[in-house]
Amino acid sequence: MPTNANNPFARLPEVPSFTVTSTTLTDGGPMPAAQWSAGVPGGKDVSPQLSWTGAPEGTRSYAVTVYDPDAPTGSGFWHWAVADIPAAVTGLPEGAGDESGSGLPGGAYQLPNDARLPRYLGAAPPAGHGPHRYVVVVHALDVETIGVPAEGTPAYLGFTIAGHVLGRAVLTATAETPA
Repeated sequence: MPTNANNPFARLPEVPSFTVTSTTLTDGGPMPAAQWSAGVPGGKDVSPQLSWTGAPEGTRSYAVTVYDPDAPTGSGFWHWAVADIPAAVTGLPEGAGDESGSGLPGGAYQLPNDARLPRYLGAAPPAGHGPHRYVVVVHALDVETIGVPAEGTPAYLGFTIAGHVLGRAVLTATAETPA
């Protein structure tokens, strides 16, 4: 098996990077309790605050995804997907990914995660499974609207945006449930 088999970007086209930061998450650091699943003691399913800068020229919209490539599914687990964020927007407030999506900018919408909930679903790695990575990505796109239906899947969003990504900003948090 290739060493990049668990790299979620290994088979995607290389694109320029830009910067995403968070007052909630630290790149490479542990996921705070509020960003864990409400099904885990202390978890609250609160989406992280995100800010981004330096997107490539020609950016016409953004998509945001949160993905766990370490989930024991054979295909990872999508925790959050937001499409059609206007190009003038450079961040999302903490909690924007609640059931109502009221913290999202006009025109943006959430797709159902892998639990089929159109909202942010926090970390919940199986006990004793080891550390999981939660890859938060802001995708800069060359189209204003991506055309994925609101009931579409994050995987379908990823497939559809692949040909429209101008740049990618990545922040990774970790979580582990002891055995």
